[in-house]
Amino acid sequence: MQERQELSISVGEYSNKGIKEINQDFHDVFIPKGHQLTTKGIAVAIADGISSSDVSQIASKSAVTSFLIDYFSTSELWSVQKSAYRVLSAVNSWLYAQSLKGKYPYDKNRGYVCTFSAMVLRSHTAHLFHIGDTRVYRLRNDSLEQLTQDHRLFVSQEKSYLSRALGIEKELSIDYEKYPIQEKDTYIFMSDGVYEYIEKSLLINLINDDTKKLQDVAKEIVDICLHNGSEDNLTIQIVRIDTLASDAKEIDKALLEKKLPPLLESGNLFEGYKIVRELSATARSHTYLAVDTQTDEKLVIKIPSIDLQKDKAYLERFLLEEWIAKRVSNPYLLKAYKENREKNYLYSTTEYIEAKTLSQWMRDNPKVSLDKAREIVTQIAKGLQAMHRQELIHQDIRPENILIDNTDTIKIIDYGSVKVSGIADINTLIEQENMLGTMIYSAPEYFLSEVGSNKSDIFSLAVILYELLSGEYPYGVALSKAKNRAQQRKIKYKSLYNEESSIPLWVDAAVKKALAIAPHERYSELSEFIYDIKHPNEALLRSYRVPFMQRNELMLWKGVSFVLAFVVLLLLSK
Repeated sequence: MQERQELSISVGEYSNKGIKEINQDFHDVFIPKGHQLTTKGIAVAIADGISSSDVSQIASKSAVTSFLIDYFSTSELWSVQKSAYRVLSAVNSWLYAQSLKGKYPYDKNRGYVCTFSAMVLRSHTAHLFHIGDTRVYRLRNDSLEQLTQDHRLFVSQEKSYLSRALGIEKELSIDYEKYPIQEKDTYIFMSDGVYEYIEKSLLINLINDDTKKLQDVAKEIVDICLHNGSEDNLTIQIVRIDTLASDAKEIDKALLEKKLPPLLESGNLFEGYKIVRELSATARSHTYLAVDTQTDEKLVIKIPSIDLQKDKAYLERFLLEEWIAKRVSNPYLLKAYKENREKNYLYSTTEYIEAKTLSQWMRDNPKVSLDKAREIVTQIAKGLQAMHRQELIHQDIRPENILIDNTDTIKIIDYGSVKVSGIADINTLIEQENMLGTMIYSAPEYFLSEVGSNKSDIFSLAVILYELLSGEYPYGVALSKAKNRAQQRKIKYKSLYNEESSIPLWVDAAVKKALAIAPHERYSELSEFIYDIKHPNEALLRSYRVPFMQRNELMLWKGVSFVLAFVVLLLLSK
């Protein structure tokens, strides 16, 4: 069996205070071990404190150490961009607050300020974050490319000042780019005391010299810059990509090590669990109610479909469901079962909920009051909000994937279609399919093979609310038949409001907005939608129009009949 290959790098770094009294630069690299190397990657950071401040060395050290510690403490479900931005925003706020509490609260040139560049190398991607005038270059073969842009404002040819840096402003504005990486790519991080005092051709030759260690090369470059008259602190980091991660990842490990389970039957003992009965059997999986023989707790065991057990992409997505369930925590989201034993087979375990599906509940309760519908949808929204905060998009919100118990409390289940931003750029066989949900509840963008977003989940939730209130669907299957956006726009929303309905006009206006064909016309946040179905939105009502025929179809036809009768009488009188 081929051994799994991990991302690995070689590093050479060196820093010197130069002719100055203290070194206000700071730098470091963190290479985690274990699963974090896959889920979080490798982080490199450099900071340069401004020379006009006697506390900026504190700023540069704090920025680098905080970033390298706190980034690896963020959720594995988050994207690299979100994790890094959250951490750097906190660092920036702390530095800004320290300056306000310092000796010179209104002099930015004497506060806790530094330039900053960092890179996270994960899987086959380099994520670059930059603010200020430290520089990051990429050396590929013999081509040297500057990846960062200096944030300096030039007053004259000789005079310039920093326009952006950590700690200068209350709000953070930082550049972000991502690049595909290749083996033997070399990334060079430099403070201005280095890059201003060495020729690019010499830099390339020194770094490409395979007879020297990168650590020795880093020191040699700094020594050359000192000899060339550098008057600032000098810091350089050289990071070379030795090997890229193979396509396998954390979930793949289970695929390689675990046996595929057989079909189970009532009374079977399996991995320390007693099977009570089968709950469901579909083309994609089999689920069973089981009892833990050690604790007597009930749980649900899910095994892969027998027919798909040779489909590695399917198996990866199957395992991803439990991976997500272990990382979400919310009363309205299904949780993974807390196991106390090692698994020998490939299967998942989740908590057992004594409940029925929302689709069954709706069949049992065909007439739902507005208050009850709002109560149910609000609970679903709270579960989705918890997912969205973790950069998860459910992508298959429908009544079959929502459980409701005898207290009318809901629980969102089935993470088989969830899009996880935190692993979207890790090479994997998992296909982050766009069209994963059930057609009647799927957002229009999925039918056009577009990427889903939080607004796609909002659309699906609004379909459920529409169904709860009317027993019908806003668009039916018409959206699935439209081939492009222009055809989709021709499909008209059928209003919930009419003379005989108890649905207020302002509720219908909110539902209509959530069900807009174009994603940009929908609500941006679930909280806005939930608020508007409980409180009249006057601004929304002003732009809202219900076709007269839909508002009062009976009156329309009475009017038409009256006109026709008048025309007939007029003709007979001639």
